[in-house]
Amino acid sequence: MSVRSSLLNGPHGFGAAPLGNMFRNIPQEEALATVDAAWEQGVRYFDTAPFYGAGLSELRIGEALAKRKRDEYVLSTKVGRIILDEVVKGPQEFGEKGTLFQHGRKNKVIYDYTESGTLKSIEDSLKRLQVDRIDFIWIHDIAQDFHGDGWITQFDAARTGAFKALARLQQEKVIKGWGLGVNRIEPIELTLGLDEATPNGMLVAGRYSLLDHESALQRLMPAAQAKKVDIVIGGPYSSGVLAGGTHFEYQKAPPEMLAKVAEIKAICERYKIPVKAAALQFALAHPASAAVIPGASHPSRIAEDVAALKVAIPADFWREMRKLDLVSPLAPLPIDQK
Repeated sequence: MSVRSSLLNGPHGFGAAPLGNMFRNIPQEEALATVDAAWEQGVRYFDTAPFYGAGLSELRIGEALAKRKRDEYVLSTKVGRIILDEVVKGPQEFGEKGTLFQHGRKNKVIYDYTESGTLKSIEDSLKRLQVDRIDFIWIHDIAQDFHGDGWITQFDAARTGAFKALARLQQEKVIKGWGLGVNRIEPIELTLGLDEATPNGMLVAGRYSLLDHESALQRLMPAAQAKKVDIVIGGPYSSGVLAGGTHFEYQKAPPEMLAKVAEIKAICERYKIPVKAAALQFALAHPASAAVIPGASHPSRIAEDVAALKVAIPADFWREMRKLDLVSPLAPLPIDQK
């Protein structure tokens, strides 16, 4: 079953990475209230991962959704990292993602893309999420933290392990589907080129946003369309810099990126539209996009996101964005659908 056909209430989902205490220590009450706000605003697709706060995000999603009927929402999580009972001292370093979740739980996180590791990860996630099934499973961050040819080794481990385990679970109808959940397009391209792989969805974070979409446009999106694989867009605000934050690609945004954001925001202000509206509607305008899952850690942010998707954006806004090369001339835009 495809991601698109599984969605229960439109393409707007909830990205739960912030609930793992990404960037800051979020009070439990605030985290749970954020999930409740998403539900009240009609959001019915929730995406999380063991990596987010060493299980903290899954625990919070599980607690918040425990009072909801399981058939009334779609749930996805990820495999590739196992959360151990062992507690470590000090922050854990995760390559390009650095100490992103230094405020999360202190449990040790290890990589495991094997078949047994995949099944173990799913079993642990079911317990943390307090559910009897998960709809979609994404293989998390292949190639993220491995440099040179090292990521190919990780990819091969997943190909002979996680790929096979998830394809079998899909065939047995234990899950609705699977794919990769990554910040790079290369492993998705490799996967889509495999004859034996049967993914029906991919989650790509940060690679199809107002600030970064050229490579995805030229390579990822056409390949996904050709294979009829749905794309879930994560990180539409590029780690928060498009939504008033200071991070891009999980790090402090460089001056040149802040300048680009300022230019986009100035145009948005001139047309009296929220920058969130431009970011979300841009992400969903591509025909390969099945859903967009902005992250949030405060209830008020949910209402902003929902409202942003309903904002009527003037065609002249998009024409100016194209004219100023702030979006690629190849990018499908909302005005192209009219």
